[in-house]
Amino acid sequence: MKKAKFQKPTGMHDIIFGDQRYFRSIINIAENIFNYYGFSRIDTPLLEDEDLFLKGVGEATDISEKEMYTLKTKGGDRLALRPEGTASVVRSYIEQGMANRPQPVKLYYVGPFFRYERPQAGRYRQFWQFGLESLGDASPVIDAQVINVLYAILMDLKLKNISIEINSIGDKECRNSYKKMLVKYLKSKSSSLCSDCKRRTKDNPLRFFDCKDPKCQAVKAEAPKIIDNLCEDCHAHFKQTLEYLDELELPYQINPCLVRGLDYYTKTVFEFFVTTKEEKSLALGGGGRYDYLVKLLGGKETPAIGAAFGIERIMQAMKDINLVDGFKPKDRVFLAQIGSLAKSKSLVLMESLRKAKIPVVESLGKDSLKIQMAKASRIGSKFIIIIGQKEAIENLAIIKNMETGRQETVPLDQVVAKIKKG
Repeated sequence: MKKAKFQKPTGMHDIIFGDQRYFRSIINIAENIFNYYGFSRIDTPLLEDEDLFLKGVGEATDISEKEMYTLKTKGGDRLALRPEGTASVVRSYIEQGMANRPQPVKLYYVGPFFRYERPQAGRYRQFWQFGLESLGDASPVIDAQVINVLYAILMDLKLKNISIEINSIGDKECRNSYKKMLVKYLKSKSSSLCSDCKRRTKDNPLRFFDCKDPKCQAVKAEAPKIIDNLCEDCHAHFKQTLEYLDELELPYQINPCLVRGLDYYTKTVFEFFVTTKEEKSLALGGGGRYDYLVKLLGGKETPAIGAAFGIERIMQAMKDINLVDGFKPKDRVFLAQIGSLAKSKSLVLMESLRKAKIPVVESLGKDSLKIQMAKASRIGSKFIIIIGQKEAIENLAIIKNMETGRQETVPLDQVVAKIKKG
């Protein structure tokens, strides 16, 4: 019988070795920024009621129509692997009574999400995101703060050539009248539209602006823009948001065709991009206001704003400009040993180093000092601790500074202090 050879599912991937270095650095930096700005972590289930996303995201969106992984339980419940984070956070906000807490409630999340779509570079069927949500405050200063928090993360990750596209898609008051204007225009250009946009004209006309089909680009250029048809309140909100961004000196530009792909957005919407070495624009993530979503999902009317970034996309951008050195663990100690007694002493010493929060690498299964020293050199260790048979018997260790070439023999119980001292 032929042995089965298993492979990862199409569109999913392992995060291993060097990629883990990027992965953990991104998450650590994002969480440090979130914590600084007062966002608390929330973890929601990977599975939610399918209707949460159908109702929250919108039934006429790509997510609902063709991208959700759904299943029916033995009890007859219809569940979906979460395709995005906001609907789950809002469900929790309502269910856990967070409206009774001081507002705004500021939350962030990190985790895997799932969408059944065509895999390509930087896009997977299981992908990782970090995101943030601020619920309970309608002020445009919150819009600016959310955008600034995300920009700060990218700056701390040492990414360059970042740009922000921003737009306002209005609220119910001005958007309904605008939709009628847009539908009238699209119907007059029906013969020039792709099949998807002909359908969107009926179901979700704003999605027309997401179309990448070359056939629709000329129509898009001449289409009426919602930013020119905002009500007084939405216009003032957008103007104030831009003034805050100007004060922060963030690199934004207004894109009147930006609408985002989900039905729950209102007023401010935005996306972050990075320019690659090939002068291509790579989307990292984005978000916007969703002032009606809490009420739509069963809560009280609550203004809110949120955003999410794709971690794989950020990893791709970091690799594109070879951001490696800044994310290597620094000053790792390599612990080399020779002989059985030295291995025993090394195990104890490693615990002392761990408690002192000193990173250490070892090859306890190896007996060749040459092989161990080669590995220490390869990973760029600043210090090498060597415990041979003689040192083990005498409770000593040799500490070699690879930068200066200097080495000294010290008692085992003084190794941690010597390493700390440098």
